[in-house]
Amino acid sequence: MYTIYHNPRCKKSREALSYLDDSKVEVQRILYLETPFTKSTLDEVFKKIKKQPSEVLRKNEADWKSLPNKNQLTENEILEAMVRFPKIIERPIVTSEKDGVLARPLENLISFLKTH
Repeated sequence: MYTIYHNPRCKKSREALSYLDDSKVEVQRILYLETPFTKSTLDEVFKKIKKQPSEVLRKNEADWKSLPNKNQLTENEILEAMVRFPKIIERPIVTSEKDGVLARPLENLISFLKTH
């Protein structure tokens, strides 16, 4: 069973979901803009994909640009900002029980599924 943290308005997220559906794998869809992350859940997701919050950050989003001292934030502070402003999280993210992948580009997801 896989979980995709999905934003239906995002082309890359729709592509990843379509690939998962075409691959006939069981997938849980979490619309993370409607069902927001908690700090601990988001931290767990980042551990699964082996990324720091700063590596999964959409720096061109208005919410990120509006943050004061954004270039001086710690990883923990970036994580907290992501909980408050989930649009600044790069997407899509696909996880399994033990690990996961930032599925952008789609080739990352394809490689990930080949190892499972």
